[in-house]
Amino acid sequence: MKFKFWNTGASENRMAHRGGARFYRYKDELWELLFSCRSYFVTAMIFSLAINLLYLAGPLYMLQVYDRVLSSASMVTLVMLTLLLLLAFAALAGLDMVRARILARASIRLDQKMGGRVIAATVDASLKTGAAKSQYLRDFDSFRQCITGAGIHAMFDLPWAPIYIAVIFVLHPLLGAFALASAIVLIFVALLNERWVRTPLAEANEAGTSSYSFTDMSLRNSEVVRAMGMLDGLLRRWGRDRNLALDRQVAASDRAAAMSSLIRFLRLSVQSVILGLGAYLVIERATTVGAMFAASILLGRVMQPVEQIVGAWRPIVSALNAYKRVGMLLKAAPIPEQRLSLPRPAGHLSVENVSYVVHGGPRPILRAVDFEIAAGELLGVVGPSGAGKSTLARHIVGVLAPSAGSVRLDGADVSTWPRTSFGSHVGYLPQDVELFADTVAANISRFNNQNDGKIIEAAKLAGVHDMILRLPNGYETQVGEGGSILSGGYRQRIGLARAIYGNPSLVVLDEPSSNLDVDGDAALTDCLMGLKKVGTSVVVVSHRPSTLGVVDKILMIRDGAVELFGPRAEMMARLTRPVVVQATSPRSAAS
Repeated sequence: MKFKFWNTGASENRMAHRGGARFYRYKDELWELLFSCRSYFVTAMIFSLAINLLYLAGPLYMLQVYDRVLSSASMVTLVMLTLLLLLAFAALAGLDMVRARILARASIRLDQKMGGRVIAATVDASLKTGAAKSQYLRDFDSFRQCITGAGIHAMFDLPWAPIYIAVIFVLHPLLGAFALASAIVLIFVALLNERWVRTPLAEANEAGTSSYSFTDMSLRNSEVVRAMGMLDGLLRRWGRDRNLALDRQVAASDRAAAMSSLIRFLRLSVQSVILGLGAYLVIERATTVGAMFAASILLGRVMQPVEQIVGAWRPIVSALNAYKRVGMLLKAAPIPEQRLSLPRPAGHLSVENVSYVVHGGPRPILRAVDFEIAAGELLGVVGPSGAGKSTLARHIVGVLAPSAGSVRLDGADVSTWPRTSFGSHVGYLPQDVELFADTVAANISRFNNQNDGKIIEAAKLAGVHDMILRLPNGYETQVGEGGSILSGGYRQRIGLARAIYGNPSLVVLDEPSSNLDVDGDAALTDCLMGLKKVGTSVVVVSHRPSTLGVVDKILMIRDGAVELFGPRAEMMARLTRPVVVQATSPRSAAS
């Protein structure tokens, strides 16, 4: 079975107002998703009603035994009542199991319909913030798994507590009034617990999230940490967030434990006091002994869901906070509107007065960058470190959206081009190459339906085919997380094969020779010549003369602005022109 992960209908579901032709579009995707799964929750509520009605079997059995069986000494009545009680409890256990299975299926449905959407939104968010956070998927799982926890079962049982209070009122109004007052007091204490625990628990969750993010970043830089002896200092920095999280968790746990103990004291006390009140009524001959014990059992059942909710309050609050964070993520990365699929571009690239400023940054990274190349041309981008070359490359492939201006491929703005369609026409090799934990073939094919011919064609064009064949399992070799089993040069050349897979119209290479040896550099030059021969437009950021020797035009960027742009021969002549130092007299030099 195939699931369309992020097509949750968020852009389609609307509520129509019958009195007019106005429509309301849902804004909260998670709430809409929960609403779409309402059949599961309604069914669980119906089962909860049946379960709580069957819980009455115990008190009714005790009532009949004390008031009928003991007085009549009828063994037949006792046996039949016992059989009915066991039958009711068997049905209760079966319904409780089915309710748990229904909620588990609801959790799975939530994951199937929203899991991929959360990942897609996380990818978009990481492009904006520059940091990838798997915490959002953990948050979604925390919220989703809460649906199957003990707290949600107690919440389904709590609305039926009035049934038990009503039965206690039937036994005797005074017993019912005592049960109602006890329930109100217990609910008040539960609300007080929520207010008392909320703040330290939220602070603990926030500090814990920060600690996990710092841990992920530290693990990604484990080589640097070990090589330069940074572990002790890093542990001190990590411990700052960790200790804050632990401190707040202890505060929340202490408060929750105190309130949980208070609620347990109240529950046990009122269950015992109602027995005393029932005994008084029995002495006054206002009720029976069976009613006295039945009222105590029913009151315990009234109190049980509240106590369970308080006991599970920490995971419930954590799930609610996770729900809010995931909701904010989805709101910040909305589902893109469906757009018309454009035909395959020829490769004419135009960058029109592009400027880019990071939010809160001191100065623009790109300043009115303007140039264009014809289809099939090769452009070399040069400039000092920090000039904005990599940022320009990200704009060209639509990873970043410009603050002003536009980047167009065959006249269409790349930032608004449908990403799936655009990606099939574009290849990109970033400066820091990371492969995915899968086979070499899967990485080259971009995880599309693998076409063996296209994979081998891309590998040969990148000059890496023979190297791949020498791997333990050839194209089926598992590269490990981030390509960890491969050298930097292998990763870069396989990344190049991935960039040119499928004969794209535009290829952007950011420092493609940074990890290559002489043979790899020659293979890259041959690859660029091959791309030029088939009419692919190429933008290559590089400093190596061998790479720039095959380009048609050169663009030089300094401080985010275009300093030079034109044909390669002319630009190379200007870049390599010797600096003439005029002789000066000692007097003028001194002055």
